[in-house]
Amino acid sequence: MNKRNSGSSAPGRGGSGGARSIPVTPITVLHIDDDPNDTELLRAATRRADAPFVLHNVEDGDQAIAYLSARGVYADRLRYQPPALILLDLKMPRATGFEILRWIRDHPMWKRVPVVVLSGSELQDDVQQAYAFGADSYLVKPLGFDALVSLVRSINTVWLEAV
Repeated sequence: MNKRNSGSSAPGRGGSGGARSIPVTPITVLHIDDDPNDTELLRAATRRADAPFVLHNVEDGDQAIAYLSARGVYADRLRYQPPALILLDLKMPRATGFEILRWIRDHPMWKRVPVVVLSGSELQDDVQQAYAFGADSYLVKPLGFDALVSLVRSINTVWLEAV
């Protein structure tokens, strides 16, 4: 059972005599990718997979650092919750995924949050460098939508069900 969904009162107990609901905090996944097409496909695949998480996208390293630092528009932590998982593309403007990954691993608050590199690159140098910088997993973006839906389900099962 998802820890965030557990807990309810039994009927007939307490002053009101009915069950009380406990607010459920959705699991947040931060997606760092500058390609709006990839972002929309991932959003659609997340809906199709019926994945129980909220996907927030930022388009570059500056936005990623602002989100994780709760600065600017991302200061509202009710709206921009800390992520339980980060999906990170490597090829982006301003700062590469490697630079963002290094920043994440250098910050005590984020160094234990799983980072899954989700890249179009199959180059062994990219894979090795991602792991050297602290990636928890390296996945190549699939070509078909059904494969992306399967990937989202797998990500949910492996990285988020125990949250």
